[in-house]
Amino acid sequence: MIQQVLDGYELEEGEVTMRTRFGSDLELESIDLVALAGLLEERYGGAVNFAEFVAGMELEEIIELNVGRLVEHICLCLKAADGAGPR
Repeated sequence: MIQQVLDGYELEEGEVTMRTRFGSDLELESIDLVALAGLLEERYGGAVNFAEFVAGMELEEIIELNVGRLVEHICLCLKAADGAGPR
């Protein structure tokens, strides 16, 4: 999904890690984060709400957001959604 957002920018093997920051390392802008949010919704539906995730952060946290924190959020959302299913 990150590759799609970067639209043609070729990432080298191992360039994106859990510590990679969206802003300072990948130079994503706010419009890129909106595109990433759309891809997450497309892939996971309502189970992963990126806008809600970011809304709970301070500006500095958003600026320093890294791949690992987003992956952790996605995992927690999917785990919660899985546990909320019919029994």
